[in-house]
Amino acid sequence: MTGTRPSIADKRRVFRQLHEAGCFVIPNPWDVGSALFLQTLGFKALATTSSGFAWSRGRPDGGIARDTAVAHLRDMVAATDLPVNADFERGFAPDAAGVGLSVRLAVESGVAGLSIEDATGDAAQPLYDLDTAVARMRAARRAIDEAGGDTLLVGRAECFLVGRPDLDETIRRLRAYAQAGADCLYAPGIRTPEQIRAVVSAVAPKPFNLLVGWASELTVPQIAALGVRRISVGGALARAAWGGFMRAARLIAEEGRFDGFADAAPGKELNALFRT
Repeated sequence: MTGTRPSIADKRRVFRQLHEAGCFVIPNPWDVGSALFLQTLGFKALATTSSGFAWSRGRPDGGIARDTAVAHLRDMVAATDLPVNADFERGFAPDAAGVGLSVRLAVESGVAGLSIEDATGDAAQPLYDLDTAVARMRAARRAIDEAGGDTLLVGRAECFLVGRPDLDETIRRLRAYAQAGADCLYAPGIRTPEQIRAVVSAVAPKPFNLLVGWASELTVPQIAALGVRRISVGGALARAAWGGFMRAARLIAEEGRFDGFADAAPGKELNALFRT
């Protein structure tokens, strides 16, 4: 691949290899610029963030239509030489057939992987029942296999994010998604070493993705020692960027001060980054 950009097949092959051993960080850019910067830092893969992208469009997380999300995936895949994993939310459909169609569109965008959540978006019934969730995962698996099978499928159990922090239920769901064809498992919201060890052991030998979207005392080497294969940060980088912007803007609006620009990136550095 020397002197040329990697193909979609190259990216997908590299992405699968990353999941075979060791531990890697897969940070979450929210637009092309943030993706290009992360590429310069030596990360081996990137993952989109549904929340970060939605905020950039003036929408709440979950407020982006499927066609807009797929167009964003195409832009991100085209922008970077790194494999891109899609935060594909709930598959943009309530039923298995609809999930399968959505996944086919995502695969056509060139992503190296994609995740499907089991949350419903309904506070009264926050999770799909297990049979429905498994059917949705199987539909995603079939859509990937029909397209060639080289896109990695991530099964997400959203228990801890929707007010049902039950580790046994989380493990039961993750195991079912593995049986339904998920290549990698993900349970956002678990935090403690004890929880992490339990889930890693339960889904082995399949790789586990840990979300670190808060100021955690755990370091990458410590997380790797727990058996985690990959670490993502969700919308945390986007929130960090918004935090700096909001603080600087509020200082101007509320106090007439401009010292919020003290930590701003130099324009020359940004111009140099994007020229290359």
